Amino acid sequence: MSRVLYAAGAYNIAWGASVVFAPLLFFRWAHAAPPNYPEIWQCVGMIVGVYGVGYLVAARDPLRHWAVVLVGFLGKLFGPVGFLLSLRGTTYPRALGWINVTNDLVWLVPFAIILYRALEFERRRGRRDELTRE
Repeated sequence: MSRVLYAAGAYNIAWGASVVFAPLLFFRWAHAAPPNYPEIWQCVGMIVGVYGVGYLVAARDPLRHWAVVLVGFLGKLFGPVGFLLSLRGTTYPRALGWINVTNDLVWLVPFAIILYRALEFERRRGRRDELTRE
C-alpha cells in the first residue's frame, strides 16, 4: 500500500509541476488548440501536485490516512466521468482523454484495495474495542 501511495505521490507532483511550469505542453502533444486561460489549467496542475503531497503523507500509514486515499479515489473516479460527459460536446480535445489513463484509471484499483483494507482494519479494530469493553 505504501509503495502505491509513494508512486502516486511522486507521479502527481511531477505531473502537477509539468502543468504549472509548461501549461500548454499537453495541448501541443494532443495537437489541440490551447486554452484561452492557461492559468486555470495551471491551477489544475497545482491541485494535482497538492494531492501528491497528500499521498506521500498517507504512504507512511495508509490505514490511518484512509480519508486522503478516499478523496484521491473519488477524484480519480470523477475525472474520467467528467471527460466522458465532455465528449457530448465538440470543444474538448478528445486526444487529451489519454491523460485520464495515467492520472486516474491506473490508480483506481490500487486505491480501492487500500480503502477495502482500511475498512477491514477499522472493522477488526471495532470488534477488539467491543471485546475490551465487555
